[in-house]
Amino acid sequence: MTYTPSSEEIRKVHEKLQKEALAGGYNLNPDADFTRDLVEALLTNTDRYGYQSCPCRLADGARNKDLDIICPCDYRDPDLAEFGSCYCALYVSDEIAKGEKEAEPIPERRGKRKEAHESEKRGSGEAGKSLPYPVWRCPVCGYLCAREHPPEKCPICKADGDRFGEFM
Repeated sequence: MTYTPSSEEIRKVHEKLQKEALAGGYNLNPDADFTRDLVEALLTNTDRYGYQSCPCRLADGARNKDLDIICPCDYRDPDLAEFGSCYCALYVSDEIAKGEKEAEPIPERRGKRKEAHESEKRGSGEAGKSLPYPVWRCPVCGYLCAREHPPEKCPICKADGDRFGEFM
């Protein structure tokens, strides 16, 4: 049987995403129907995979292989900076949110960025070897912290801790 999220579930998740977006300085797409469909797809993917996989990309189904496309994905900020919206257009720039500009199609950058993410997860650089703790980097927002293990959630963008890569 196919899972179909209820209107109430969709509303609650939308409110949560909206609150987190505003707190982090982001905008959700103001097109209510479009955004509702994306939230429904996020809920479907959460039911299907156990994590909030991007609704516009094919997930592998293994969390460790999809860390880069768990919403908010690693590509959100570069896509917002370059194109004004993320790949699926859930997150949009101020211009798009105000209706001054429309979201445009965005080229897929997952292959290139995923390789960089894997490199970050392995760690890099000689400088980190002299530090008492590893430095962890959030691939979504760039938050850095020096500690034994990454945080369970990024304090800035709320990405899960298993998405962090050792920075140094």
